[in-house]
Amino acid sequence: MPQGQPTVVPDDGLTTRQRRNRALVMVHTGIGKGKSTAAFGMALRAWNQGWPVGVFQFVKSAKWKVGEENALKALGETGKGGTVTWNKMGEGWSWIQRDPKDGEQSHEDKAREGWEQVKRDLAEERYKFYVLDEFAYLLHWGWIDTAEVVEVLRNRPGQQHVVITGRNAPAELCEFADLVTDMSKVKHPMDAGQKGQRGIEW
Repeated sequence: MPQGQPTVVPDDGLTTRQRRNRALVMVHTGIGKGKSTAAFGMALRAWNQGWPVGVFQFVKSAKWKVGEENALKALGETGKGGTVTWNKMGEGWSWIQRDPKDGEQSHEDKAREGWEQVKRDLAEERYKFYVLDEFAYLLHWGWIDTAEVVEVLRNRPGQQHVVITGRNAPAELCEFADLVTDMSKVKHPMDAGQKGQRGIEW
């Protein structure tokens, strides 16, 4: 299998091994389909390496049953790879915005509560691979401060990889990240009036 070769070798004082094993922050953004799917694919690789994986699902409804959740949780229980923990951060946002009922936390409060949990887990080095699914929306909406997120990620201890998904990832986050993929859309079945379907969208 061919190995990726860097186009430059920075004068950063690191050995090739140290540079190769540096923990990464990755962002999957853009209007195209596949941002979360690609992140979950990376989580499969992390699981295969025996890494503890933490998934934080932010804005899809907690009632939304995604195939990746079932598959990754089942793999995590086999004992053959890493553990997998799936965190649904409240009701969040599904495809329809709903106002919270009386006495319920707002969607914004739930999102911030979820971010506080991520910060605690990073500080404790609980996982080696984090998926912050749809997290970019929260930064774009101003629910969570992008500068704070960048600072927390910059100072995270140990060997913790983080992938963030969602449209409209802020420029400040993209500039800081090690890997940024902007997924563009060329065509989508919904453009022709076709709704999402089993096995493709979920």
